[in-house]
Amino acid sequence: MDLGIVGKCALITGGGRGIGKAIAMSLASEGVDVAVASRTKSELDQTVKEIQNSTNRRAIPIVFDVKDKTQVDRTVDKAADFLGGLDILVNSAALPSGSLSASGPIETVVEEELLYDFEVKYVGALRCVKASIPYLKKGGWGRIINISGMNARRAGNLTGGARNVPLVHFTKTLSLQLGKFGITSNCIHPGVTRTERTTNILKERGEKSGLSPTEVEENDYAPGSDSGNSIARMVDASEIASVATFLASDKASSITGEVIVVDGGTGNSVYY
Repeated sequence: MDLGIVGKCALITGGGRGIGKAIAMSLASEGVDVAVASRTKSELDQTVKEIQNSTNRRAIPIVFDVKDKTQVDRTVDKAADFLGGLDILVNSAALPSGSLSASGPIETVVEEELLYDFEVKYVGALRCVKASIPYLKKGGWGRIINISGMNARRAGNLTGGARNVPLVHFTKTLSLQLGKFGITSNCIHPGVTRTERTTNILKERGEKSGLSPTEVEENDYAPGSDSGNSIARMVDASEIASVATFLASDKASSITGEVIVVDGGTGNSVYY
């Protein structure tokens, strides 16, 4: 299938690892030139090296912090200058699961950490969008993809969930404001996803329970498990990337303002 995005230009925040990296790799494999941005230069350099070796597309690493508006503006300008424009923005910068204190009982919440999570994931995405809009409008074609998370639909995690909810609202608002310019805006809710961090997480859990990492994962996805899903396995970051790549394509031109869940079918709630 021709996705119609060969030669398009994309900026992926949080692109040095995890879901962001997987999306950058997937877009490049479909002919997109990419700029990957995050705070860690070594991860960005490795991602760019892998993209160039496997796809021969142009790629540039940009070190920045989404909490700094000046850095955000410079990053977007640098990406557009290097690539020759900007057509696709993927907001994937965030601390996985949120700050530790904000994930526990409300009595233990450190307000500064909670505000930090909002500053990075929600306000950071807003800053990136604001800086990118002039370039997207100029091309008369654009895609904005916000990586949120299933905690938006689950109570309990005071920041991992709460910071995702406004990102959904933001996505819909963008679709209403930018649709007439040929720009779509959509949101992806990943669930538990296999990334570079997964092996160590499973190992640490296994050491506490006396199980191997493989056994821990098998228990998680065993039939009837509270943490399982319909497909009985963990979703891989590359599967999130495939959905993001489709949303970035010409084939998804009529999909905007939507939230797409990619978690393997967790839970039994019905949304309509």
